[in-house]
Amino acid sequence: MNIPTEQIGSIPRPVELILGMRAHAAGQLDDKGLQQLFDAALTDTIRRLESTGSPVITDGEQTKPSFATYPIAGMKTLSPDGVIIPFADGHTRQLPKINAGPFRYQTYAAGYLSKAKELTKLPVKQAVISASALSLLYPAEGIEGYSQAQFISDLLDQAESDIRKCLDAGAYNVQIDFTEARLSLKLDPSGGLLRSFIDLNNQVLDRFTEDDRHKIGVHSCPGGDHDSTHSADVDYVQLLPLLFQLRAGSFYLEYAGEKHKQPVLQSIADNIKTGQRVFLGVTDVLSPKVETPEEIRDLILDAAGVIPIEKLGTTDDCGFSPFADDISTSREIAFEKIRARIEGTRLAESALSKTSIYV
Repeated sequence: MNIPTEQIGSIPRPVELILGMRAHAAGQLDDKGLQQLFDAALTDTIRRLESTGSPVITDGEQTKPSFATYPIAGMKTLSPDGVIIPFADGHTRQLPKINAGPFRYQTYAAGYLSKAKELTKLPVKQAVISASALSLLYPAEGIEGYSQAQFISDLLDQAESDIRKCLDAGAYNVQIDFTEARLSLKLDPSGGLLRSFIDLNNQVLDRFTEDDRHKIGVHSCPGGDHDSTHSADVDYVQLLPLLFQLRAGSFYLEYAGEKHKQPVLQSIADNIKTGQRVFLGVTDVLSPKVETPEEIRDLILDAAGVIPIEKLGTTDDCGFSPFADDISTSREIAFEKIRARIEGTRLAESALSKTSIYV
C-alpha cells in the first residue's frame, strides 16, 4: 500500500481467556489450562487480523498482562504500592515498585513475536514498553545498596535488549509505547519531566544504527483504559514539538479522538523531521461507533492537505485493550474498526491518486 497502515497492538481478549486468567490467579486453573487458552486466543486473533486485509499485524497482546508490565511479570522484588495513574472517569491504575536490585526483565517481547511469526506469513510488528515508563518503578525513597543511577544504567541495558532481540527475531518494526508522554505534561506543565523522559528514551535509541531506527517507532496517546483517558485535557500541541525530538523513524499518534484537529496537523507538519513518518489514528478506540471507510478516507484527505503524503500513514488511536482485563470495547467491534481503517486508507489512496497531491 502506498499509504502504510498498521494497528497499534492490543486486541480485546476473548471472554473465556479473561475468565481463565482470573481462575489461574485464584489457583483454580493450572498453567497448562491457561496456556491452552492463550494459544487459542493468539491463533484466532492472527487469523482474524489476516482476514481484515491488514498488511502488517501484531499478536494482539493476547498473552501480555498489560502493555506496561510484561517485562516484570513474576518478578520477586516488587511491592504493589507504586505510582498511581488516575483516569478521567475516576478509576485508577497503579504500577508496582521495585524494592531491590539489580533490575532485570523477566520477559522480553521477542518471545511474543516469535510465537506470532509461527502462525502467519505476514510481517509482524512488536510493541515494547518505554524506558521512561519503567523508570517510574524506582521508589522515591530510594533503595539501600542500589542507587537510582545504577537502576537507570540497568534499565537502559534491558530496554535496549528488548528492542534488539525483537529486531534480531525478524520484527517488521518495533513500536515503543510512550503513553506517559502527554501525562507528564499534566504532572509537570513546565515540560521538565517530559524532557527527562525524552532524554532517557533517546539514550536507548542512540544505541541503534540509523538503519535500525528506521524500523523503530514511538506510540503516544492520552491513555485508553475502560474507555477513559488520563491526559486528554492536555493540549496536544504542547506535546508534539518535544515528541518529534525522539530519534525514531515513525510516530503512531492518537488523532481521531481529538476535538481540534487542524492545529494538530499543523504542529505535526511543522515539527516532523526528515526521514520520519507519522501514522495518524483514524479510528477512535474509546467509541463503540464503527467508523465508515468513507469517514476514514475524509480524515486522511484532510491530513494529506497539510502533511506530505510520503510522511503519512494510518493506525488506530491506541490499542483496544492495553490491560488484559479491559473489556470496554468488544472484540468484534475492534476487528470491524480495523477493517474500516484498511478500507478507508485504500479509498484515500484512490482519491489521492487522481489529484496532484499524490506523489
